[in-house]
Amino acid sequence: VQLQASGGGLVQTGGSLRLSCAASAGTFGKYASGWFRQAPGKEREFVAALSRGGSSTKYADSVNGRFTISRDSAKSTVYLQMNSLKPEDTAVYYCSARPNSITSGTYTTGYSYWGRGTQVTVSS
Repeated sequence: VQLQASGGGLVQTGGSLRLSCAASAGTFGKYASGWFRQAPGKEREFVAALSRGGSSTKYADSVNGRFTISRDSAKSTVYLQMNSLKPEDTAVYYCSARPNSITSGTYTTGYSYWGRGTQVTVSS
């Protein structure tokens, strides 16, 4: 499974960005997808997840209500729409995939496949 993340950049506080994660055709129908981020000096943390069927989502408390994970199956792409960005959202963002469902048990671990990160910087 190969994942390619893109869409990062520099944005002011309160602004928006949309990250994309492209994969080979059919990938996201077989795997749950997730977004994680890692800020300088911090551990990588869970941001959002989307079920294999695309109907169930999970979010970290810190982004709930501001970020939205979605999928375009025809394009085999998962998105992370980020609104009302804050300086503390600054991090390298990674997309990921896992074979297990996110609707039962933990959904913040167990991701087997990772794309390269994309930098998001929010200026104050």
